[in-house]
Amino acid sequence: MSPPRGVEAAPEAAPGPAQASPRPLFGGCWSCRLLSGAGLLMAAVWVYQGPRNAMKKGIAPSMGAIAQITFAAGEGRGG
Repeated sequence: MSPPRGVEAAPEAAPGPAQASPRPLFGGCWSCRLLSGAGLLMAAVWVYQGPRNAMKKGIAPSMGAIAQITFAAGEGRGG
């Protein structure tokens, strides 16, 4: 049977790269994200504790130690 006069048949959409949605980073794997985030936070704690332990012993902090603490504090908050 033919379509009524004045009505065109809708072209079927062929799947192509324009219609595919972008794949999320890590494929949407929540365990990977949690593991990566926990690793980043633990690294920040480790970097922070080095100069902090030296200061607790009474050793004056160097500019490098101050920069290290500042970097670690920034990494812990930015996640």
